[in-house]
Amino acid sequence: MATDKPERQQVLRRLLASGQMSSQHEVQAALRDQGIECTQGTVSRDLDELGAVKVRDADGSLVYRLTAEVAANDARTRLEGTLRQFVTAVTHSGNLAVLRTPPACAQPVASVIDLAGLDDVVATVAGDDTVLVVAADGVAGAVIAQRFQQSLGRQTALRKNDS
Repeated sequence: MATDKPERQQVLRRLLASGQMSSQHEVQAALRDQGIECTQGTVSRDLDELGAVKVRDADGSLVYRLTAEVAANDARTRLEGTLRQFVTAVTHSGNLAVLRTPPACAQPVASVIDLAGLDDVVATVAGDDTVLVVAADGVAGAVIAQRFQQSLGRQTALRKNDS
């Protein structure tokens, strides 16, 4: 089956997200199983263009993953430590969770939350010492605030600011 580059790379993205491929030969075979014939050189270029890297899987083997997936997994791992390091108080109002930090520390907190791709979080907005975390439709800011509070593992102020 002849495919164009964008279509082939879309298939490759799906394969990398769900597969355990550790070599370009395995990637090429997986593409072939999807009806896409290509050379090892094409596979190599596609992996490079998509930002695929080899990382250790849970069982210790090296597998290809997309950089965005690696960043999200790394961010989820770093999230708790970043929250504990920088967040001093958690509040909420409506569909917002509000995280307080020392001056100039809001940006690293917002960044790691964004990269973590948390369920029910639409976006963050960082000021100097405050991060607004916008909850998805139908999710209360109190729910998101409680999750952050639990991640902190220590007592900080959790106040309700519904006005």
